[in-house]
Amino acid sequence: MSTATLTSTGQIAIPVDVRNALKLVAGDRVEFVQIAPNRYEFVAANGEVTALKGMFGKVNLKVTVKDMNRLVHE
Repeated sequence: MSTATLTSTGQIAIPVDVRNALKLVAGDRVEFVQIAPNRYEFVAANGEVTALKGMFGKVNLKVTVKDMNRLVHE
């Protein structure tokens, strides 16, 4: 188990084994997601947006630029 200590300024250093497992490098972002009261999950936010493709299934809706422009004007 990896541990870290909170500094007086609210900072922690992520242990090297955790950084390696999450493939984190300097400048990467991380998120703290609340999963229950007093319980958070630490998530690397360094994935590519293209990895989200297909996450919600295939979309069969076809919309033309003309339709989009009409809706924007409405």
